[in-house]
Amino acid sequence: MIQLRDHQLAILNTLQENRKGQVIVPTGGGKTMCMIEDAKYQFTKNSASKTIVVVAPRILLAKQLCSDFRKIINIHPDQVMHVHSGDLTGKSLYFCSTKANDVKMFVSLWEYKKQPRIIFTTYHSLHRIQEAEIDVDTIYFDEAHNSVQKNFVEATEYFSMYANRCYFFTATPKHSKTPFKIGMNDYDIYGRVLVNVPAPKLVDEGYILPPKVTIKKIDVVDDSRFKHEHDCDHVVSTIDEIDIDKVLICARSTKQIVNLVSQSDFCIELKTRGYSWMYITAKTGAVVDGKKVDRECFFNTLNEWGKDDTKKFVVLHHSILSEGINVSGLEAAVFLRNMDYITISQTIGRVIRKGGENKTFGLISVPVYDRVGISTSRKVEAVVDTIFNQGQPAISVITK
Repeated sequence: MIQLRDHQLAILNTLQENRKGQVIVPTGGGKTMCMIEDAKYQFTKNSASKTIVVVAPRILLAKQLCSDFRKIINIHPDQVMHVHSGDLTGKSLYFCSTKANDVKMFVSLWEYKKQPRIIFTTYHSLHRIQEAEIDVDTIYFDEAHNSVQKNFVEATEYFSMYANRCYFFTATPKHSKTPFKIGMNDYDIYGRVLVNVPAPKLVDEGYILPPKVTIKKIDVVDDSRFKHEHDCDHVVSTIDEIDIDKVLICARSTKQIVNLVSQSDFCIELKTRGYSWMYITAKTGAVVDGKKVDRECFFNTLNEWGKDDTKKFVVLHHSILSEGINVSGLEAAVFLRNMDYITISQTIGRVIRKGGENKTFGLISVPVYDRVGISTSRKVEAVVDTIFNQGQPAISVITK
């Protein structure tokens, strides 16, 4: 039996009272559990024959959400459908298709049997469900700031209008100041903010940890070495200084990661310090200690290492790990690149989750050795002040 937190109970009560709106919860605040418990309640009250849709920004997150939902909600795999391009080989446990007719057929079958069904999809594929013209009882938009992208607005607006219940969950709302682009401050589409859970409240109640920001100024030696050799020196010296076992490194590009691990002494330096290493990018796939692996193996290994108090490791990425993915045990994030406010906030969220007894904060380190580092450090400090001192979400604004 899962014990819900006070703010989660408040969210669930609010969802029962409102058919549409925004739920703003800091990363680590348990918004996924709110969706799951609300869906569970919908399946048990009145008629169980309901269609629920869960929208995620990535296929990887859609699969993770499916796993999370099925751990709590007792529903047969045949009553679950995935509408995205991730499992079209026929090897999945679930029915998967991006064809509107297949979606319609799936829903019709379980309607006829008077049984509940859940559809997991991505923002890229949501329009396929729209084309199926099915009746949707409840739709949850996870990481809902993604929905304001031009290609996703039409489907978002459609379900906002026609779904019986429609909720937008995010830690980082995206607003618009131009009439030419939609933002989450378009309340006709997104509804009002139903709940805004301040991060300081979650810190005070012990649900998440406070971030600690360190700005590391590095003197640059102008010599004839390649840039990746300088990057190696800067990253290794930062790891030495922060002296933390489980480190997330946000690289500037896939090229920077590849050059670090293949063209410099980075991996040797890590090994001499007792660190394993891994990286994942959309272009190269996943690599663990020099061995190419599939994504499932990568994330299984990452979570195993995260839960092992004796394991020291560094994980490098460009953007895949910034949003939504639950990773155990990360203690520090090193920013090598500039990001928008949303990505900075989401990245900080990766390292402020509760860990072992000795973990009392999530460390954010920004090495400053060029203009990018200076700009990044200012943005990181501004985001931390907004979320953890002022207790407000880091709102990103579209201006043109």
